[in-house]
Amino acid sequence: MSFTVTISVSKDFETQASPEQVFALLADVPRSASHFPDVEKLEDMGGNVFRWTMEKIGIGDHTLQQTIYACTYLSDNELMKVDWVPLEGVGNARVEGGWRINPLSSGTRVYLKTRGELVVDMPGFLQFLLAPLIEMAFAQKIDRYVTNLQESLNAR
Repeated sequence: MSFTVTISVSKDFETQASPEQVFALLADVPRSASHFPDVEKLEDMGGNVFRWTMEKIGIGDHTLQQTIYACTYLSDNELMKVDWVPLEGVGNARVEGGWRINPLSSGTRVYLKTRGELVVDMPGFLQFLLAPLIEMAFAQKIDRYVTNLQESLNAR
């Protein structure tokens, strides 16, 4: 029997980069994804659909899960936003969310909101123990991703 872990994350940061530079990075899915930790493979499925295969999550010598999902990406340069919606039937997770890019007097404020659901193929009685670890691992990856993006944008 499996169980589902749901994770919601909202983050924001400021950068000295222009809104156009930020949008160019975030709308380029492979380039943006190169800043995300522990991506084993990003596959372009065509039509702005990308399949993500993450490295396996493990604790010690035990592998807990490998996350696989696909999303369709929608970029709007005029509204300065990038959204993604899950492609059903691919992998063991659903991920959705978006970036909002707002100009500042000297740079840009960037907002991220994302939500994921991961089906964990382990007995349900382990949910109490494993769900917090999986949530923590995902939150740490998002934090590292945002930091990597911010460092890249500020290096320009």
